[in-house]
Amino acid sequence: MTSDPTAERILAEITTMLVQTVGDEFLLADEVTFATTFNEDLALESIEFVALAELLQQRYGTAVDLISFLAEKDMEEILAMTVGDLVAHISGTPVSAPAG
Repeated sequence: MTSDPTAERILAEITTMLVQTVGDEFLLADEVTFATTFNEDLALESIEFVALAELLQQRYGTAVDLISFLAEKDMEEILAMTVGDLVAHISGTPVSAPAG
């Protein structure tokens, strides 16, 4: 996946959104990669997932709906979800025009 320039771009955009969501002082300690988990590595709380979902929708439009994506998963899948899983979801979704 790392050789795909689209995936690399989406990873960089998600990293920027995560910095906006949780703060750069938290993320500077660890580099965000495709293998970074939202639960164990980033310790994202539900309110931070909501904030990330809003940023994703602003950037990629209504086709990328993080909350619906999470709703399709069971709890174990959500807890194990990686940034790479989200990148794959975004890159596989027909993206509509960003909102706004």
